[in-house]
Amino acid sequence: VQLVESGGGLVQPGGSLTLSCAVSGSIFTVNGMGWYRQAPGKQRELVAMRAFGGSSDYGDSVKGPFTISRINAENTVYMQMNSLKPEATAAYYCNAKGYDSDWRIYAAWGQGTQVTVSS
Repeated sequence: VQLVESGGGLVQPGGSLTLSCAVSGSIFTVNGMGWYRQAPGKQRELVAMRAFGGSSDYGDSVKGPFTISRINAENTVYMQMNSLKPEATAAYYCNAKGYDSDWRIYAAWGQGTQVTVSS
């Protein structure tokens, strides 16, 4: 199972970014897809997860300005981040969970994409 992320970068405070992540490989289902982030010296935390059925969970620190969406047919998840603040600076990691083609549970991570919010 491979995850390919894109969309990180440098943005000024108050700006916006959109992250995307595509899952590929010998998969049968992608039950949950979403994003975690890890800032220097801090633990990795949930940003948002989107279930196959359409429900979403957001971390307490990001409710409001961040919106997660998903195209199930393309095994792709997006996260629109608006009104970005410097405290959002972190490495953002895509995460996907489901069953592979052998009906084994997988939990895969992307390589991470850096988001830096700074003037």
